[in-house]
Amino acid sequence: MLEGPALANPDSLRYVPEFNLIMRSDAPDVDKVALVQGSGSGHEPAHVMSVGRGMLDAARPGDVFSAPPTDYVYETVKLVASPKGVLLLVNNYTGDRMAFEMAQELSEADGVRVRTLFIDDDVSVQDSTCTVGRRGVAGNFFVLRACGAAAERGADLDEVYRIGGKVNSVTRTRGMALTACTPPAKGSPLFDLPDDEIEMGVGIHGEPGRRREKPAPARDIVAELVTAAADDLPFAPGDRVALMANGLGGTPIGELYLVYGLAYRQLADRGIAVGRSYVGEYCTSLDMAGCSITLVRLDDEITGLPEDPASTAIRVF
Repeated sequence: MLEGPALANPDSLRYVPEFNLIMRSDAPDVDKVALVQGSGSGHEPAHVMSVGRGMLDAARPGDVFSAPPTDYVYETVKLVASPKGVLLLVNNYTGDRMAFEMAQELSEADGVRVRTLFIDDDVSVQDSTCTVGRRGVAGNFFVLRACGAAAERGADLDEVYRIGGKVNSVTRTRGMALTACTPPAKGSPLFDLPDDEIEMGVGIHGEPGRRREKPAPARDIVAELVTAAADDLPFAPGDRVALMANGLGGTPIGELYLVYGLAYRQLADRGIAVGRSYVGEYCTSLDMAGCSITLVRLDDEITGLPEDPASTAIRVF
């Protein structure tokens, strides 16, 4: 899988098979903070397909739904390390935290300046079967793009970290599943979800959500997703937001646009304006049928992050 993006983008990406990573072909860049991310595979296009100008400098995935090995993360940091430092972006799962924190310690022992930012946008559960605190899910996309934009304009490590932390603090996500996903090594659904039930608040690895319930009309399901995300910050009348309808891997794009349209109108009923729109697959769970809703509260600083005309990234704010 990792060889494919590099072959399709030979001028901008490099595949390093000995450490199983994708990196920018022009890395390291001594004039910018380097951004590194990774988690288990199975969430594509996160994170290996988010490498490029204005995004990540490198992504080092683990096996399906498994954290990457510490030594490989360490080698990734060494390959892209810049005099301006390295920022590690980590979705808040126990295995990923351990791998990246240990890699940070090893890198700092080599004299590399490193900071780690944990992403925890999921409002579904406080603690799950594989994390302490909230999980990091589709809101990751907004954090990495904000950090990418700041790094490209030459911001120092502390400033890139600050901007990423700010975006993370105003980002909320809630998801649901219609079906389980099927990891290749298992060959069967990861969990048992009867045809007459849906999982509200499911995690991107199939972790349990808040509850199971009978299928309902789309507007009722979306209303619960919007309410859970909007009430958590909370978002208030007069707020301007980025709205994402994210597919979990097995949901047709037409259904995602249905979800987006319902969420848009429900936010309008709350007096919340949508300033940026995203519909598609940004953080998936293999072939799971389902979706998530992400809200990001926008302000002048966030929407003012510069757009690099040479960026290979999708514009975020």
